[in-house]
Amino acid sequence: MIEEGKKIILFDGICNLCNGAINFVIKRDKKDVFRYAPLQSKIGQKLIEERNIDLSKIDSILLIDPKVAYYHKSTAALHIAKQLSGMYPLLSVCLILPKFLRDWIYDIIAKNRYKWFGKKESCMIPTPEFKALFIDQ
Repeated sequence: MIEEGKKIILFDGICNLCNGAINFVIKRDKKDVFRYAPLQSKIGQKLIEERNIDLSKIDSILLIDPKVAYYHKSTAALHIAKQLSGMYPLLSVCLILPKFLRDWIYDIIAKNRYKWFGKKESCMIPTPEFKALFIDQ
């Protein structure tokens, strides 16, 4: 079930870097803006299918703002940063940089994330403390 007014972050549930990034966001989401689901989950697959997203062309984190838009790669990361507590919203100034340049850097990291950070055998299981933040279906 997706709560009204929440933005959804879809992430690679077996990627150590992605799981670390989600934990980072959770700790800094003081306004309770986001809900989370692995790309590999049933709800993740359903949300991807509803938006006709081709994951073979987008190897990325996805930010879904229901009834508005979805964002991927660096644009998603910067829109997420804009909602966090602390100095992180200042990173959104990088949205003025050309998308091809931002995404080029993002793609280098995404392409090497398993090699540099490793991966899990299965999707992360949220701690009881954070379970309510994850969408399941």
